[in-house]
Amino acid sequence: MTDTLELEISQRRAGILAELAAAASPPPVLVAVSKTQPAEALDAVLAAGQRVFGENRVQEAAAHWQDRRQAFPDLELHLIGPLQSNKSDDAVRLFDVIQTLDRPKLADALAAAMTRLGRRPRLMIQVNTGEEPQKAGVAPAGLPALLDHARTKAGLEVDGLMCIPPVGEPAGPHFALLAKLARAHGLIQLSMGMSGDYVLAARYGATHVRVGTALFGERIKP
Repeated sequence: MTDTLELEISQRRAGILAELAAAASPPPVLVAVSKTQPAEALDAVLAAGQRVFGENRVQEAAAHWQDRRQAFPDLELHLIGPLQSNKSDDAVRLFDVIQTLDRPKLADALAAAMTRLGRRPRLMIQVNTGEEPQKAGVAPAGLPALLDHARTKAGLEVDGLMCIPPVGEPAGPHFALLAKLARAHGLIQLSMGMSGDYVLAARYGATHVRVGTALFGERIKP
């Protein structure tokens, strides 16, 4: 890890935190999206004080964080990518928050994994606000049924909602829809907003923003 890299990431992080604090009170939690990042970048952002991270894949997250967790026991890991039901045990074992619950089968698999492992990560439901067929997430109209299944049949506690607006569309209406759905169902946590729109998301009530490129810069080659 170079001093220059640590300084650059520290300065970008401070700038993002300042923008979030100016946009909302309290500001949303900065979730550093660490997928594909090399060891040097991870060590630099840790040195800057970041402790909340988002990963898209279980296996890559394990490679990034299993050993580092020994040195940083206050790490908080969020799964922000799609989860296969057969990876539920691994996800429950590793992550503190799973943001991408999106179907009854996965709710059942996560409930069974939590029972087996005696560990209960916090959960969010991913909502496909743009109803894009290629994208994970439950359609807005399907949210009440999924939430009911998760709560009453699987016995899970769901804390909030997450969305990824369609590329090329204004993000604001999608953030507003997610916030409206959360209020309707008594959910407090809202994970929305990425590198290009995290300030806007904060203004719409995000409690978590998922930021990669704006924090780490363009992909750093080892």
